Amino acid sequence: MAQRLELKLKQQLSLSPQLQQAIKLLQLGRLELRDYIQDVIDSNPLLEQEGEDVISGDNKTDEEIPSTDQLDQLSADEWLKNNDLPSQSSADNREYILDSQTDAGESLQDHLLWQINLTSFSQIDATIAHAIVFALDDDGYLADSLAEIRQSMLPELAVSEAEIVAVLRRIQRMEPVGVACAGPAECIRVQLSVLPKDTPGRAVAMLLARDFLHLLAANNRNELLKKLAVDAEQAEQAIELIQSLEPRPGSRYDNRRDEYIVPDVYFLPDGNGWRVSLNPDNEPQLRLNTYYISLLRSEGKQESQYLQGHLRDARWLINSLLLRNRSIMLVAEAIARHQAAFLNQGEEFMQPLVLREIAAETGLHESTVSRATTRKYALTPRGIFELKYFFSSHVKTLNGMEVSAVAVKAMIARIIDSEDTSKPFSDQKLADLLHLQGIGIARRTVAKYRESIGLGSSSQRRVKPAIL
Repeated sequence: MAQRLELKLKQQLSLSPQLQQAIKLLQLGRLELRDYIQDVIDSNPLLEQEGEDVISGDNKTDEEIPSTDQLDQLSADEWLKNNDLPSQSSADNREYILDSQTDAGESLQDHLLWQINLTSFSQIDATIAHAIVFALDDDGYLADSLAEIRQSMLPELAVSEAEIVAVLRRIQRMEPVGVACAGPAECIRVQLSVLPKDTPGRAVAMLLARDFLHLLAANNRNELLKKLAVDAEQAEQAIELIQSLEPRPGSRYDNRRDEYIVPDVYFLPDGNGWRVSLNPDNEPQLRLNTYYISLLRSEGKQESQYLQGHLRDARWLINSLLLRNRSIMLVAEAIARHQAAFLNQGEEFMQPLVLREIAAETGLHESTVSRATTRKYALTPRGIFELKYFFSSHVKTLNGMEVSAVAVKAMIARIIDSEDTSKPFSDQKLADLLHLQGIGIARRTVAKYRESIGLGSSSQRRVKPAIL
């Protein structure tokens, strides 16, 4: 094959430093943001802090500052116009993510990120790995679907679900083995698969974990022996092996985040609608130091270049904070419009809502909406909720309409609360009662929703009458 030279044109997203900073600030929680700002103030002599008031980019001193490069003065409005903010979850950000963990005990996320940092992942695989780690719940199970993980990395990184699965398999075999599985059954199967093949009882345990784990959970030993078609000694050996495993791999880690929840926004009644306002104590007030500004005019070229760099960084931070506030406000106001019925009447009136709808209404990208709602809280007359709480999937009604999954869960809780505790409703009966209210829902979906709100099965809810 002959060698030849070719010219190719290629388009790719190039991030300016100020956009990278804006992305980082948008996804930080309140306490993380406070620590980040304090670190910047400690290292930048041109920034100083006053009180705990809301940050504003309007500063009289700033009007007297010598102009810098036009790119360095990119306004928040321009950033909002070009708002396809990429994800921070990349290999280049490992050090920041690891250093930002401040809990005394090591969390499961800490432990996995440390292993990922030491593993020979490509940059794309490392980004996928970070997305998977941040999709885990406290038990170490994968709380998000593959489609949701894939969506969280768009638009800056488009990967297939097959690529996510490939990285997922590697993480599942990290320490603790079985992490990032869909549930205890898959977790046990993964732990069994990494054991030596000559481990006593392994083969029977693999069969048991694959097909008959429900019988073991119900302690139905006789039926289990019939299904396994092995003698009692082999079955007992397999059962003991499974019982020696950890079905909840995240349980031994300190996954608590001792963070006081302070609302970022308030949802306030305003006539027939709802008004959204930022918490005035949400962020510290920043301003430029007038003493160093005067030095910027009087010092020599070398000193001036040093201060000019800090001046540019200070402006970027103030504008990035302004952008963060505006993004949160845009999203919160859109949520308040969509969920006015919930705010007025309660959970049963929650409307189905997805990120795509808010993104279309605000002009932001879905990934930006996701970052603006993660670990951001709203104070409402019904309590404090994470902004992500207002998003939920939908269930079809019998007349072709849609109802929020949150509303259906509230209906299930109401029905169970009014039942006769000596004869509690089965999941099928709950499905039938919801059907009478126009909600077409399967029994298994009722069971899933019931478990997600912490309510036991009918046998667990049954209260035996007292014997006099």
